[in-house]
Amino acid sequence: MLTQERTRAIPAEAIEAAGLEIMKKAAIEIPRDYLDGIRGMMATEKNELSRFVLEAMVENWEVAEEDRRAMCADTGLPRYYVKAGNEAVVEGGFVALERALRRATAQATHDVPLRPNRVHPLSRKDHDNNVGILAPEIEYSFEPGADWLDITTVHKGGLFGTDYRMLFPGDGKDGIKRFFLDTLMQFGRRGLACQPAIVGVGLGGAKDTAMVIGKQAACLRPVGDRHPDPQVAALEAELKAIGNNIGMGPMGFVGSSMVVDCHVEIAYTHTGGMPMSVHTFCLSSRRATARIHSDGSITYRTDPQWFTDYHRREGIE
Repeated sequence: MLTQERTRAIPAEAIEAAGLEIMKKAAIEIPRDYLDGIRGMMATEKNELSRFVLEAMVENWEVAEEDRRAMCADTGLPRYYVKAGNEAVVEGGFVALERALRRATAQATHDVPLRPNRVHPLSRKDHDNNVGILAPEIEYSFEPGADWLDITTVHKGGLFGTDYRMLFPGDGKDGIKRFFLDTLMQFGRRGLACQPAIVGVGLGGAKDTAMVIGKQAACLRPVGDRHPDPQVAALEAELKAIGNNIGMGPMGFVGSSMVVDCHVEIAYTHTGGMPMSVHTFCLSSRRATARIHSDGSITYRTDPQWFTDYHRREGIE
């Protein structure tokens, strides 16, 4: 039987406060894992111009954090990922949660400030607050045996850095690597990504699933994280090596610093196909997470901890 403490409702005002704070953190503070990854690249990049660009990036992030200003003028498309503990209770329910996050988005757009990027696709009407129809996006996941809410915001660029292809079982790993190589070459050649980037790959599922898990792989796993499946982890290492050996460095200059890390997420798929998506998280890698406890207290971190054992569960429980 749940105790009174465990069933206490999480206040809607705490959700709004957390949403506003992580919006500020994501826009201004570079995650330490990504920063460490860039510093590691500075030590191995042999091209002088590319090494200078990496150094300038780090200097820009340090100035942004010191001045409490957004690290990039284009603050992307703010979105949320909510992981709810199975025993979590929200004051006013999940409708109240979504209303709180929409208010937090509008407030952050004014306060940080964030660039108001969201417009109506036809009329181009802009509310100047990054809120509109299906904006910001909110995706959900659940965790057994917990009474907290994890709310993660990601500010991902919304124009480029994504591609999709329907592969087939006969394409095998060589086909996966070929599409990955083709995609990064096009991104780099045409200026469709801001590298060095965390690259996410979605493999399997339905077409829309492949797109969703690929974006999550890019945005919700820290640099250095490896997939628990040895086959997938080995593929991640191979793809990262491929990305850093095509002759492109930061911002399209010649070099060997295109991929800070590569993360692959998989889903069981149709026997006749192998859908694949590739996503690049831009060089700012803007993400921040708040855990709101049942007593209303809030803790902050930069690792979303989205891909838990339960999230990747395979069998029947």
